[in-house]
Amino acid sequence: MSKKAKETFSDEPGDPGAAPSPAGLRGRIRGLAPGMTRSMQAVAEAVGQDPAGCAQLTVTGLAERTGTSEATVVRTARLLGYPGYRDLRLALAGLAAQQESGEAPAVTADIGVADPLSEVVAKLAHKERQTLADTAAGLDVGQLAGAVAAVAGARRIDVYGVGASSLVAQDLAQKLLRIGLVAHALADPHLAITNAVQLGPSDVAVAVTHSGATGDVIDPLRTAFERGATTIAITGRPDGPVTQYADHVLATSAARPSEFRPAAMSSRTSQLLVVDCLFVGVAQQTYERAAPALAASHEALAPRHRAPAAPRPPRSRP
Repeated sequence: MSKKAKETFSDEPGDPGAAPSPAGLRGRIRGLAPGMTRSMQAVAEAVGQDPAGCAQLTVTGLAERTGTSEATVVRTARLLGYPGYRDLRLALAGLAAQQESGEAPAVTADIGVADPLSEVVAKLAHKERQTLADTAAGLDVGQLAGAVAAVAGARRIDVYGVGASSLVAQDLAQKLLRIGLVAHALADPHLAITNAVQLGPSDVAVAVTHSGATGDVIDPLRTAFERGATTIAITGRPDGPVTQYADHVLATSAARPSEFRPAAMSSRTSQLLVVDCLFVGVAQQTYERAAPALAASHEALAPRHRAPAAPRPPRSRP
């Protein structure tokens, strides 16, 4: 049976994937909010800021609180991954219980131009930890398992990414090469499509795009999808256009971008965590081949990590 592209972006948003756990709900809200309508953003902002209060409200009550409609509340719940508002209320109650159990207060202030470096370090470290926690909580293990199985058995793996996502694509391809798999990271969109037309049912194509709407990444993934390859999307928008051509969707999270921390920077941490999870899963499934390949690459590279036998003295400063 030939593949058919999934339908996306109708007036009634479809289920973007498995419902996130209470711990992953905040990350899902941060990731999806930029693409929501203003009225849906109002609902998402309310439940994110006051989960305990919103968990006590009926759908009518939340609509009145946010100045929206009952339909908007239900659409927002569905976009966040829940079958209906009742399921979202249960998740909000769980999130509120977690917060009341002693969770440390969040560091919410953005980095300011006059912040001392010690404060910059503290704020960045907190945001990185939160991003990793949100990504881990929201990652669909079933989707991950399907992606692992596909990559482990692939004849060839092509990974697409441009801009900052190209660095993540290179990281994944390099890791897979070190365990004996044939993997290529392709940042040039023309070369990516040229390679994609050569793929078939025994191959895998991976798209890395935080926005889920990068045309230079979607085009080669669509080509691979149409050729019958198994396709994987690593994206912060599980409802984005890229998922229309993805057999497996691995959702990432990201801290809210700021003046000193653009979206490309805030998304990289979560993308790298997903890449590491995918890689370790593949290495486990292919251990008999992966272990000798890793040992061989380590042995080949070891001499390059040793200091020269007779290093020159350090250059004196003027």
